[in-house]
Amino acid sequence: MSPTTRVVIADDHPMYRYGLAAMLGSSGHVDVVAEAANGDDLLAAVDRTAPDVVVTDLAMPGLDGTTATRALLARHPELGVLVLTMHEDDQALFGALRAGARGYLLKDADATEIVRAVLTVAAGDAVYGGAVARRIVDFFTGAHRDYAAQVFPQLTAREREVLDLVALGLGNHQIAGRLVLAEKTVRNHVSAILDKLHVSDRAAAVARARDAGIGGPPSPPG
Repeated sequence: MSPTTRVVIADDHPMYRYGLAAMLGSSGHVDVVAEAANGDDLLAAVDRTAPDVVVTDLAMPGLDGTTATRALLARHPELGVLVLTMHEDDQALFGALRAGARGYLLKDADATEIVRAVLTVAAGDAVYGGAVARRIVDFFTGAHRDYAAQVFPQLTAREREVLDLVALGLGNHQIAGRLVLAEKTVRNHVSAILDKLHVSDRAAAVARARDAGIGGPPSPPG
């Protein structure tokens, strides 16, 4: 008989946690070894029980699910994290994926889909619900411009273009050539971006962009 997958679940709603634990346990493939009501308790539970997978909500009191995921994977890089949430907006999705979650399902998923997702993440693979997968495809096929507008609505369309290229590591001269602008104009756009994002320098703007899922890899966990 194959070993069961050890899981810690985190959700601030006790009845949902109870139902989820019962459903996973009844599958015969999953052993729920701990439960947590917030991100801080989740970190402690994972340190204590060394599970294969964490199933976590995003909105929780104190340490939220995205921040907890980043902290967990800094401590336990091999841990599989599956987000199970009501939040289907792009900012929640890409924030969780940038933090290192390997799966993302909405809470309307049925029991079979959730168990399958847990086992898939435990095996080292990634899994996303249908609606979530479509958002990811949109991101990589260019629709991420709409996402950038949601994340940084205070920026103009041109400033978002400049920020995207800054986050990719391009210098002002390269950006000017790419966008067919004067280099002085690019410098002015970069200054406006720093002011609107309330950051002091270019590196901080890059970190903000990458943490939001724009440009290159996310900034390392603090």
